[in-house]
Amino acid sequence: MNNIIYIVPALGILGLIAMAIKAAWVVKQDAGDATMQELSGYIAKGAMAFLKAEWKILSYFAVITAILLGWSGSLVDDSSPLIAGSFVIGAVLSAFAGYLGMRIATKANVRTTQAARTSLAGALKVSFTGGSVMGIGVAGLAILGLSGLFIVLYQVFVPEGAAMNGVEMKRAIEVLAGFSLGAESIALFARVGGGIYTKAADVGADLVGKVEAGIPEDDVRNPATIADNVGDNVGDVAGMGADLFGSYVATILATMVLGQEIDASADHFGGLSPILLPMFIAGLGLLFSIVGTWFVRIRKETDSVQNALNVGNWSSIILTAIASYFAVTYLLPPVLIHRGVTFSSLDVYFSILVGLVVGTLMSTITEYYTAMGKRPVLSIIRRSGTGHATNIIGGLSVGMESTALPIIVLAIGIISSHALAGLYGVSIAAAGMMATTAMQLAIDAFGPIADNAGGIAEMSHLPEEVRGRTDNLDAVGNTTAATGKGFAIASAALTSLALFAAFVGVSGISAIDIFKAPVLAGLFVGGMIPYIFSSLAIAAVGRAAMDMVNEVRRQFREIPGIMEYKSKPEYEKCVAISTKASIREMIAPGAIALLMPVIIGFAFGPEVLGGMLAGVTVSGVLMGLFQSNAGGAWDNAKKSFEKGVEINGEVFYKKSEPHKASVTGDTVGDPFKDTSGPSMNILIKLTSIVALIIAPHIARKDHIASVPTPAKPTVESVSQVKPVALK
Repeated sequence: MNNIIYIVPALGILGLIAMAIKAAWVVKQDAGDATMQELSGYIAKGAMAFLKAEWKILSYFAVITAILLGWSGSLVDDSSPLIAGSFVIGAVLSAFAGYLGMRIATKANVRTTQAARTSLAGALKVSFTGGSVMGIGVAGLAILGLSGLFIVLYQVFVPEGAAMNGVEMKRAIEVLAGFSLGAESIALFARVGGGIYTKAADVGADLVGKVEAGIPEDDVRNPATIADNVGDNVGDVAGMGADLFGSYVATILATMVLGQEIDASADHFGGLSPILLPMFIAGLGLLFSIVGTWFVRIRKETDSVQNALNVGNWSSIILTAIASYFAVTYLLPPVLIHRGVTFSSLDVYFSILVGLVVGTLMSTITEYYTAMGKRPVLSIIRRSGTGHATNIIGGLSVGMESTALPIIVLAIGIISSHALAGLYGVSIAAAGMMATTAMQLAIDAFGPIADNAGGIAEMSHLPEEVRGRTDNLDAVGNTTAATGKGFAIASAALTSLALFAAFVGVSGISAIDIFKAPVLAGLFVGGMIPYIFSSLAIAAVGRAAMDMVNEVRRQFREIPGIMEYKSKPEYEKCVAISTKASIREMIAPGAIALLMPVIIGFAFGPEVLGGMLAGVTVSGVLMGLFQSNAGGAWDNAKKSFEKGVEINGEVFYKKSEPHKASVTGDTVGDPFKDTSGPSMNILIKLTSIVALIIAPHIARKDHIASVPTPAKPTVESVSQVKPVALK
């Protein structure tokens, strides 16, 4: 019975096997003619050049941080120098997760183009299978890495017969938190760096190519078009892969931290069940996400791609919800108590359902605000009829409005899950929401693959129907990308609340009193951080985009014959601009996320740091939703002109004045939705994880006794069962 823990890494290995099978299938597909393969090669080469440059900088960061963590881990009893190794493993796996996604995406893009020459169904199959390689691979790596490391740390730190809610297990999970810190740190730099890269190229290509030169998107004559397509891979694929790897790990870890405080000695696993449960739910979610990918298919050209994706998504969610019932009732004892709150195993299951429902509603609401044909996007289209300024006003309005319903849903989810099972209920709700991350990421990653496929079709001068099919996939991909970001931000809110609760317990404080002036000041400082972070990220995109615009204009001006297809643009110079700018500019935003909790915590103590965490969470969730949804709506408003839109009884197409206004809106929305907006969820969790890591160093030892300690359940079954060691 005690060997049940080994099922979790086994599910991770199963996921990696499924990933390898799907990757092999993608590679076997037809890669098209020589021109298509040459263009795909440029994209792959540029993407790898960026990753190598990024990894070089991040390796220095990882080594220095690991040394500091190892030294600090030796200073307190609640940690260990082994936290340095945990950090390095998390960082390496996070980077590898992004690499896996980018590698398969650069192979799937040209194969999707070739498949689109014959059918929409074939193009969807190739692009979604490529996306599922990334989704399943990321989830498999996260589950295998986290559960495997936990087993090792358990053997190292927890002696035979020790209570699972004792100091030994607390130390093991504190060291395990280093894994999450490594994953989230790399994710932040990958997300910000990749976002700066892709949006600098995208904005530069759009402003000079489409607006000034009047040539189509992804036209081979545009010097920035290769950099733009590279950006789809390093930002929307590699960055997103590292992002959701970190989110996945942080959510599971937060639940494990709170689960360690529960006396569950009445179970059959030596009291381990509340710690094991989030890893089990993640493993089941991975398994049923693989099953869900089998249902994503269409047969006819007129079938809805969005509906096909929804069927796969719903299948994985429903199957995970059913399986979670058996996992909860099998693992957990009938009654549990956490920080004075008594709840049943069934309450925990209902909390998981709350998380699944909240995640589904967040995705649905985000889809409404960003999808073509819906009221919000149509309102931006109408405003494009009166110029660039009104388009911008319309997009900002939609983005701000889009925060209301998600926040209400999130608030109801927090209250409901807390009413069911206390803070553990909130954290397990987040774990339930993130359980189907493999499917969510597969749906998200197929979009950039389809976008690249459309670019290759355009640059290869393939027939219009080919680009029509890839544009169909790309438009759906824009919406799924936005829903994925909303999903990630919602999970960040629930996860950060769980991490916040864990921080309070470890740091020895019993409450955060905002009537204290320093705490209130910390709250305001925390609320400011997402704004200055966004400012740095958006300004970085602006500076890099200016360099890109100047370079594209120079090439149009100085290289004769580009517009007549007689000369080939110098693509590599635009790739170099984005690469250098993104590496240079990603450092400052990342430093803010990592250093601010350390500075506030050591300078003012845990209670003020708690106030800062609360401010970061509330402000960051709102900023993330606003920016991601506004950018997604602007993007699909622009794409709507490709098939023609009606404004005041007149139909407008590409190259019209309203279309030019929509392009301007899209260029504003690009850094919103692909750089600063999706970075908010990492910022929220990373600040909380850093606070948890330093909590033993700033703990108020004199107040630890005031923190509620878990009492044993008073049911007869609990008193009759003794702890069982997992050795």
